[in-house]
Amino acid sequence: MSPLHLHREVHRVDRIGWLRAAVLGANDGIISTASLIVGVAAASTKPSEVLVAAVAGLVAGAMAMAAGEYVSVSSQADTEAADLGRERKELSENIPFEREELAQVYVKRGVAIDLARKVADQLTAHDALGAHARDELGISEITTARPVQAALTSAATFATGAAMPLFMVLIAPTGKLVPIVTVASLAFLALLGAIGARAGGADPIKGMARVTFWGAVAMAATAGIGRLFGTVV
Repeated sequence: MSPLHLHREVHRVDRIGWLRAAVLGANDGIISTASLIVGVAAASTKPSEVLVAAVAGLVAGAMAMAAGEYVSVSSQADTEAADLGRERKELSENIPFEREELAQVYVKRGVAIDLARKVADQLTAHDALGAHARDELGISEITTARPVQAALTSAATFATGAAMPLFMVLIAPTGKLVPIVTVASLAFLALLGAIGARAGGADPIKGMARVTFWGAVAMAATAGIGRLFGTVV
């Protein structure tokens, strides 16, 4: 049996598109909503007002994440399309030059020039645009921009993340709202950091520490502002 049939590799790089959007959405959902809740609650407002602010933050944040991701990733997709269009035109006008250009890419990676030209010849005959997109431009099926996927993933995960501190508002006693939301949100962030790191094959401890630290900073800042303005008003 061929060694290729005995050894099956599992890579995580194919998750990079949706994983980035998912982690960003959930992380932003927890931090922004929890910070909003803590800031409003620190101003000594009524629980009903805190709840309204949290729900409004969830809806507005999810829509903003979807729109932001769609616009951002669409810009990337437009750039990729423009580069592919330019490459397609160059291939139609001067394919010998493009073939040599592709060969030089392989030479820079350590392939002997004669072999590099043979590889370039075969790949050009098979799929010239695909070879140039992948090896010259760095565009592949794994990394290509998907605006709709990014927008939907970000919106859904933001809403999921925001729902966690929002749920704490519903069950926490009024006098202990701030500490309960803070502790619970930091725990949610730690869990999210561990899951995101695990899915990406990274160190879970590092992922937990990173996201928890910045979440604590954000909530401390908004709590301070809420306390300041609540006292002034």
